[in-house]
Amino acid sequence: MKLTGTAANSYFRQPDPSHTALLIFGADPMRVADKRQQVINALVGAQGEEEMRLTRINAADLRKDPALLDDAIKAQGFFPGHRVAFVEDATDGLSKVIAAALADWQTGDAQVVITAGQLTAKSALRKVVEAHRNAVSIGLYDDPPTVADVEQALTDAGIAQPDRDVMETLMSLAQTLEPGDFRQTIEKVSLYKLDDDTPLSIEDVIANAPQSAEVDVDDVLEVVTTGQADRLGPLLRNLYAQGVTPVTLSIGAMRHFRRLHVVASDPGGPAAGVGRLRPPAFGPRRDKIVRQASHWGRDRLEKALTALTDVDLQLRSANTAPPNALMERVLIRLAMMARR
Repeated sequence: MKLTGTAANSYFRQPDPSHTALLIFGADPMRVADKRQQVINALVGAQGEEEMRLTRINAADLRKDPALLDDAIKAQGFFPGHRVAFVEDATDGLSKVIAAALADWQTGDAQVVITAGQLTAKSALRKVVEAHRNAVSIGLYDDPPTVADVEQALTDAGIAQPDRDVMETLMSLAQTLEPGDFRQTIEKVSLYKLDDDTPLSIEDVIANAPQSAEVDVDDVLEVVTTGQADRLGPLLRNLYAQGVTPVTLSIGAMRHFRRLHVVASDPGGPAAGVGRLRPPAFGPRRDKIVRQASHWGRDRLEKALTALTDVDLQLRSANTAPPNALMERVLIRLAMMARR
């Protein structure tokens, strides 16, 4: 069984202890580790590892000794309670070992939690779990947190739901920070507001936020291609604070818009064009590229590429204009184009 969206988020908070196995996979190790920790804590509690109800198995060790997983599933602990056998960093090479262990699983055995990196739809490991009648597979992609995600994070930290302005500040922060960093920021805010009954304010959030939020070029390009010009300023300041140069940003923007142009120019339409990309795009990222290419269209994408080429030449020439301002101006122009 495969879960996505709201169903997946609900499962992370309240996993079903009667399921045989759970596979969590994704390209971002921090996102995978964050959800894995949430699930295991929900299944065995904070004392689970101390009470030896959690067995950790590294993928490299399991390759050397395939019996490790079956032993962990069948082993009986000294303490009562639910047990979990956790396989970390699994790959398709372990699919047969995991399939055999799940086939032997019986009620009362330890529940299996598996984490992996990015897996394609044809992944052997995914097929093993998703085809199992009592197992769950959840893929994590680089989608920004939703309002519901942020509200749940506040609730988990014991923070009352704030007003609209504060929520918008938190949403902006959630979209620029890594998941683990955002969770730590919420925890800091919770401690900061301990024994303080006043409503959460923007100043409280800023006081606990990292001075320079981690932003990458993809975050900026997402804002540009969706026409959110008002969000560009803070993102660019954080990006430049990390040492990213306007030339690097220009190269990334050119690469992205060229990909969109290839997709939009396909005779079969964007849905067919995205399949020709190399390296290929998967999951929500694939859907996002199709959506952006369809929205922009080939003609507007050609105008965008012309504007980016012009600014790239200016950045690499002896032009005396401030490079940051040049790059910001062209990105604002593109963001305004996206709204038409």
